[in-house]
Amino acid sequence: MGNLSNESFEQFLDSLKKAGIVISNESELRERLAEAQRWRYAFQTLAANGRTIGISFEDRSQGDNEAEIDRAFNDFAFSEKSRNVFSASLCKH
Repeated sequence: MGNLSNESFEQFLDSLKKAGIVISNESELRERLAEAQRWRYAFQTLAANGRTIGISFEDRSQGDNEAEIDRAFNDFAFSEKSRNVFSASLCKH
């Protein structure tokens, strides 16, 4: 619960995609975040454990987008822990 609308997670995911992140099973991710009361926590959990249900994140920028990814996490008030969990989950190509 909070004063953030569901648009916030959608804008966050869109900012990651603009930074060159490809999201596998994005529809499932969006559905789960829409249902979550605390979508940031749900995102962190799915970044860490989502592979079992086909949710994964792939960086196709070869690391050139680090500043853009950091900006997305900062703009949407994620903790450093969440950023680290996401970074550890990235498939890099």
